[in-house]
Amino acid sequence: MSDERPGVLDGAIPPQDNTKLFGHEEAEAFLAQSYRSGKGHHAMLIEGPEGIGKATLAFRFANHVLSHPDPASAPETIGDPDPASVVSRQISGGASHNLLHLSRPVDDKTGKVKSAITVDEVRRAGKFFSQTSGTGNWRIVIIDPADDLNRSAANAILKILEEPPKRALFLVLSHAPGRLLPTIRSRCLPLRLAPLGDDALRMALENLGVPAGQGSELLSAAKGSVSEALKLLNYGGGEIIEAYRQVLSADGPAARKAMHRLADALSAKDSETIFGFFLSHIGDDIIERARAAALGGSIATAERLARLHSETTERLNVSQAYNLDRKQTLITILGELKQQISA
Repeated sequence: MSDERPGVLDGAIPPQDNTKLFGHEEAEAFLAQSYRSGKGHHAMLIEGPEGIGKATLAFRFANHVLSHPDPASAPETIGDPDPASVVSRQISGGASHNLLHLSRPVDDKTGKVKSAITVDEVRRAGKFFSQTSGTGNWRIVIIDPADDLNRSAANAILKILEEPPKRALFLVLSHAPGRLLPTIRSRCLPLRLAPLGDDALRMALENLGVPAGQGSELLSAAKGSVSEALKLLNYGGGEIIEAYRQVLSADGPAARKAMHRLADALSAKDSETIFGFFLSHIGDDIIERARAAALGGSIATAERLARLHSETTERLNVSQAYNLDRKQTLITILGELKQQISA
């Protein structure tokens, strides 16, 4: 089951089309009750790791609000959206006059998704509110995720959050809320979602057509994230992790050969998804090693690994900003990782 929408993983259901959500019953109950009380906050910061259902929850709640515009008469719970309803069809087709989904746009020249949500995208929100201001309906903006806002876009969103229009609702998604502007965080009510448990993750994958009976190894490696599981299953994530282990365990010419082989795979055409997966994996690996060293009393080692994490992140940012050769950057990083981790 795949979708051609930009940014949607192979095997995933776009959140605006997904009628099922697993593992976040308490968050749904909170949103439903908050809305029904008529005292809900105008901006919710839905935070948690990538791929656990934040966007699906946001679209479900938006569907709930637009289907029941009078809070007092809204159901006490959020039910599965009806794909045949007018509201669901409009949301799915991006044709709702009362819902705006802000995400990284597609570059018209390259056909690829841009690296950030730009201020031009945020200006669409201003136009959206001005066009719907006389309808009296709820107007909902989903920012997916706010981590992708560049500085200008973040400041533009902040201005709207500071003086929100009447009957406006902002659903701000974030994988790493600590990186958002503190002023944006301060104007939102946080709603933290936890990674999915094994049972919820298994049900979510079965809903995507993944055969039942996936082993505990996959569930453990996915860390409660549907998107991580799909990258492991459909993008060769497992092979990338094994190749990384080979780099760290090999010596001499064998290590250099393993580095080049891994860097080639991560630099190939259309490798953005697996490249991002790898960066996340090595970041988590360094952090886990630093934590283990600190717990074991090796404070100096923990500090060295913490510096390595910061330096690796900075090197990658510079490489992407100046469009440097990805393969050479990766070989340099892998060499430093091997040297520091083996020290």
